Amino acid sequence: MLDAALGLLEEQSLSSLGLREVTRVVGIAPTAFYRHFRDMGELGVVLVEEALGSLHVMVRAILAEQDGAEERIDRTVAVVEQHVRRYPLHIRFVARERHGGVRAVRQAIADELDRFAEEVAAALKSQPVSEGWRDDDIRMLAELYVDRLVTTAAALLDAEADGAEGAAGQVVRVARRQLRLISIGRRHWREEGRGDDDGGG
Repeated sequence: MLDAALGLLEEQSLSSLGLREVTRVVGIAPTAFYRHFRDMGELGVVLVEEALGSLHVMVRAILAEQDGAEERIDRTVAVVEQHVRRYPLHIRFVARERHGGVRAVRQAIADELDRFAEEVAAALKSQPVSEGWRDDDIRMLAELYVDRLVTTAAALLDAEADGAEGAAGQVVRVARRQLRLISIGRRHWREEGRGDDDGGG
């Protein structure tokens, strides 16, 4: 049923998709839908968990490694690229529904990204370069990483759909440069950012 819904959602939003359309594709009676989900919103929440759950586990594992920043960035972008290629319909669903019309799904995406940021923050905090950082600064850094990864995933999806030669490669190159820029800024944040601790002094 989830696969059927994903296929239908490739061309429309969840708010416009009826459960009868889903059950028609699956070949079951509409009433059978309720044995699995309370409503279409709950189905959407499960799709969100499928789309993002495994991705942030992989990214968190990479960030927890003690290799250099360049290696971690390259592996992180590669994982996102692979995830988009393996689960394009899931990524398209999240990209569309992140600001869509079904509140339960919007909240599920926000919650999943919040959990993603918490896990990334924990991984970043364990790195020596984070010594002396405030927790709220580490959280802000984690949110920057997560936002870039989500944006990169959506851009890769658009590049694949566009079919232009080299488009996906360009997205990957830009993502690496953006993450490296964040990494460079991170190394200087403690010195430059201290003046903001008490509202600028």
